[in-house]
Amino acid sequence: MEEIVDLVDPADRIVGRAPRPEVRRLNLLHRGVGILCRNPRGEVYVHRRTPTKDVFPHLYDMFVGGMVASGETYLQAATREIAEELGVTGVPLEFLFAHLYQGPHNRAWVHVFQVCWDGPICHQDSEIEWGGWIPEEELEAWSRRVEVVPDGLEIYRRYLAEKASRP
Repeated sequence: MEEIVDLVDPADRIVGRAPRPEVRRLNLLHRGVGILCRNPRGEVYVHRRTPTKDVFPHLYDMFVGGMVASGETYLQAATREIAEELGVTGVPLEFLFAHLYQGPHNRAWVHVFQVCWDGPICHQDSEIEWGGWIPEEELEAWSRRVEVVPDGLEIYRRYLAEKASRP
């Protein structure tokens, strides 16, 4: 069954619905989530996307996430995505901020969350081909050495700005 996604306007109000392939083909503005998975040792989980991904295949990312399905809340989507992609369940997700990403291959209102996880990681084979923990202080240098998805990189830079502005 084809995934149906809510389409939104620049103010994040629902204006319609469309199948996921149409959202990708026409680069329609939709809702998405990004989750930063960290552990108690101050490391962030990073991964490389599979070559079969419909956007940004084979690139690296420091967030897991995806589209919000029609009728789903951002929190429900984030909870589903981190469980599907990394096998992370039963821990609270902390909302960080909302970000409007407007790229040439992906346009989305992204709600960004973080989670602290100290259990095993179980990749979803269709989404992730490699993953590992990196100390957060090394993440910026890592993002310059590898090709990171453009939406994740923009959101990561916003995350750093938000973090620097907090007392």
